Amino acid sequence: MTVNPLALTPDSTDRFTRWGRSPKPVALSQLAQAFLESQVGAGVPVALTPVAKDLVPEFRLPAAVLAALIAAVGESQVLLDPMARLLHSRGMSYVDMLHRRGADTSTVPAAVLQPTSHDQVLEVLRICVAHRISVVPYGGGTSVVGGVTRPADPIGIVISLDELSALVSLDEVSGLVRVQPGMTGPVLERLLGARGFTLGHLPQSWERASIGGYAATRSAGQASTGYGRIDDMIESVTLATPIGTWSAGRVPASAAGPNLMQLALGSEGAFGVITEITLRVRRLAIARRYEGAIAPSLAAGIDACRELAQLGLTSAVIRLSDEAETVATLAMSGPVGVKRKIFDRYLAARGVGQGALLIMGWEEHSAAILTARRDAAWAVLKKFGVVSIGKGVGSTWEHGRYSGPYLRDTLLDSGYLVETFETATSWVELPKLHEVARRAALAALVDPEHTPYVMSHISHVYETGASLYFTVIDSGGAGSIKRWVAAKAAISSALHSAGGTITHHHAIGRDHAPWLGAEVGPVGMGLLRAIKSELDPTGIMNPGVLIQVAD
Repeated sequence: MTVNPLALTPDSTDRFTRWGRSPKPVALSQLAQAFLESQVGAGVPVALTPVAKDLVPEFRLPAAVLAALIAAVGESQVLLDPMARLLHSRGMSYVDMLHRRGADTSTVPAAVLQPTSHDQVLEVLRICVAHRISVVPYGGGTSVVGGVTRPADPIGIVISLDELSALVSLDEVSGLVRVQPGMTGPVLERLLGARGFTLGHLPQSWERASIGGYAATRSAGQASTGYGRIDDMIESVTLATPIGTWSAGRVPASAAGPNLMQLALGSEGAFGVITEITLRVRRLAIARRYEGAIAPSLAAGIDACRELAQLGLTSAVIRLSDEAETVATLAMSGPVGVKRKIFDRYLAARGVGQGALLIMGWEEHSAAILTARRDAAWAVLKKFGVVSIGKGVGSTWEHGRYSGPYLRDTLLDSGYLVETFETATSWVELPKLHEVARRAALAALVDPEHTPYVMSHISHVYETGASLYFTVIDSGGAGSIKRWVAAKAAISSALHSAGGTITHHHAIGRDHAPWLGAEVGPVGMGLLRAIKSELDPTGIMNPGVLIQVAD
């Protein structure tokens, strides 16, 4: 077999080290730069190390195994060139991105396979079981918790789902779409939109994330308050496992024993490879309105959001920033000069000051329904002193809703540590969890040379509670990986003690695995090990996610 390595040009290095190419590169405005320098100091850039071809380890698959894999999927679907293997070696966490920028190739797989059918996936797994070769399923590669960051050992391959990306069928009567796992959100929305439907699942990673990845991580989208989480949208799922085909789910609801499909959702490739998903879709909204508001305080905003959720009056998108995030948002992208003075006077006159920023996105099937629901919601909001600041703020947020990963690239270029973590709890515990998590992040990162800025927002609300999404920005520099890993450990430990979940929508991956046992308990961990042992008796499937390798 002839291997034709791709040249690792500056362009390909860029593909390896960045989230992607934005149509309009996200630059730091002078306002944003000034705010960051005033809060955390100037960034401390770390030089990017170009990835040279000779840095990428040679593939280590035995000849007989390589021949069997080629026979299983076809020679053109077995990728051995350095760039393909590099691009499938890590996810997109801050630590991953710094390792990418440092030309760390320790997690590069021996090969990347691109099967084109469920049966081909089964055959690849059979071969890997026979030869004890680890397998990492890879969709969009957007995990920020080590979910696709391949362990350095043992020898392993990646199964890319790029060639399993078809829309299989659309049942317009029932509102069901069958898709293969490699399809991305933009492609699915375009295909559904042409027929008058939408999935409505829009995570910030939407431009790159795959539908299979949604299911494997139990993700939540920015509009999940209105449309539901991905586990609310899935009707059935099919997996290729090391012991055969596993299909779960079939009808809208059933009492036929425990819901086995829920064992597949969130399994992160530890039990098998998702090869097909049936999702519940909705008709496209006709009337839309995105708007901004200011609550007098985070506490008042929380009370207002709780009331809306429990009365069934929430918008599709509802996002409440704490005071720190509100200050940052208004300082970096809010009105300036005379307009800012007018804005501040308006808020002062309404008695809310700078308060807590609230974004609401309404999506309904008629203007009349939208108006009625919005009017009812605003009757509640006004009881808690919430003041409207109009459609402009909401529209700006909507149009920039996917810019975060590109902005992170820009911040990394400027030498800033920027990372996120998220959690959720009940309404009664939410204020305490917010304060505990914020203090834990500050305490773990502050030192004589660093003053981190920690901000957060409620990203999803439920009748009984809500999620909290935190962003941490620091001046970065050498040693940032070690500092963040230590900080993340301290934060993760604090979340459980304060009544929060280790993750609301980022999943477990390898990063959160040490804390899963504290959340689900010894019986729960025993159940997960038993499922793993049954479906993957040789332990080849994505080792280290959910269940630690040494567990």
